Amino acid sequence: DRLKHSGFYKLKFFITPEEFKSVLKLFEQKQAQFNCTNYARTKHDQNQVYEAYKTFYQYFTIQEKPDYHPFFVYSISFTTGNESSGFFVRNESIRFPYLRQWAEDELPYLMLSLPKGFQIDLEDEKGKYYIYENIREHQPLTYTFFEEVANDIKKITKPLRFSAHAVDALQEQKPSVRISKNAMNDMINSWIFKKYKLVMNNK
Repeated sequence: DRLKHSGFYKLKFFITPEEFKSVLKLFEQKQAQFNCTNYARTKHDQNQVYEAYKTFYQYFTIQEKPDYHPFFVYSISFTTGNESSGFFVRNESIRFPYLRQWAEDELPYLMLSLPKGFQIDLEDEKGKYYIYENIREHQPLTYTFFEEVANDIKKITKPLRFSAHAVDALQEQKPSVRISKNAMNDMINSWIFKKYKLVMNNK
């Protein structure tokens, strides 16, 4: 039963820094706090979060490959109504084939996630234990806010479709990632698209 509500609600996406800024505005209304996941759990304000995203985004969309390694990882905590809760956002990447192997570079996206389970501490004759119950029942406002953010992003994005050079033909890739039209246009001119001769399928 513990595993019943395991896993996460997730949204995978790639949007421009300006579009990301409008998503950040939703968090502003909740006085959300962004913490880096380092040992000191450094707090970042919205401007620092925006700048960090911009650096991450530019790495993949400029014409010459930069010499730094980009990452973007935060835990986001906020209060909505009487619920204290949080999301997690982190950069991940999409592998794609290049000739007879995997390309050495990968395409970027962000994953926004919310745990499906809400931990309930219980005790019986055998002692203490816990179960996970559906977060929608225990933190409905948190779940609603996750949906609100996700829908906001979905409105400006569509599923990413691109073709990569597999063995001897172009092969369509269908990752479960959404991308905005503006991000798509930036990506088409990027070093990574040039290097691997990738083709964007949904202009």
